[in-house]
Amino acid sequence: MPSTASLTSPTSYHLLTYGTLLGSSEPTLTSPTIPERTPPLIPRRKIYSKPSSTASTLQQAIFPPYFTLQTLLPLVLALTWPGESHHTTATLGLRGSGDVAGRLNAGYSGLLAKANFWDALVPIAMMFGTSLLNLAVLGPATTRVMRRRKQQETRDGKRYYEAGPKSEEMQKLNSSFTYLHSAASLSNLVGTGAMIFYGFVLAEKM
Repeated sequence: MPSTASLTSPTSYHLLTYGTLLGSSEPTLTSPTIPERTPPLIPRRKIYSKPSSTASTLQQAIFPPYFTLQTLLPLVLALTWPGESHHTTATLGLRGSGDVAGRLNAGYSGLLAKANFWDALVPIAMMFGTSLLNLAVLGPATTRVMRRRKQQETRDGKRYYEAGPKSEEMQKLNSSFTYLHSAASLSNLVGTGAMIFYGFVLAEKM
């Protein structure tokens, strides 16, 4: 059973925050934009089987909260940075031979320490930056292109993926969507890579 001290320790909430952040990255990593046409060979979420218009609506409703969560949680990680264990040595001055007296360089001020720059500050900043990029730039831009493409389908009288000649405007919209989709996928990949790297750093700090 956890002690009372663990309930008030920032380290406990740091671990919970990291677990929540890593877990919430799965939907956005595997599907930064929901396919509008055909489902994958092995559907992993019911959303893939929805009609195109429904899938687009669900995407616009679901992904902003995910990106908001992923943008806020790295800030919590920075505020609850656990620092390093500080031991009172009882025997031979060896680390770990005494009781844990506290933690050094904890909190955001410790995160700014030179020794933690590459191992902690950079990956947390990458998590925050990639999520903010998706939330404020790539996500809204993708939504705008999808809406414009839907309007263009009405004008052209055919779906954007149907075979045959496409209007110049539809070709531009398809190119824009592909670019934004690739950028979002890359951003998610970089952010998740930073999370995984940070997990090993965190394990070393415990």
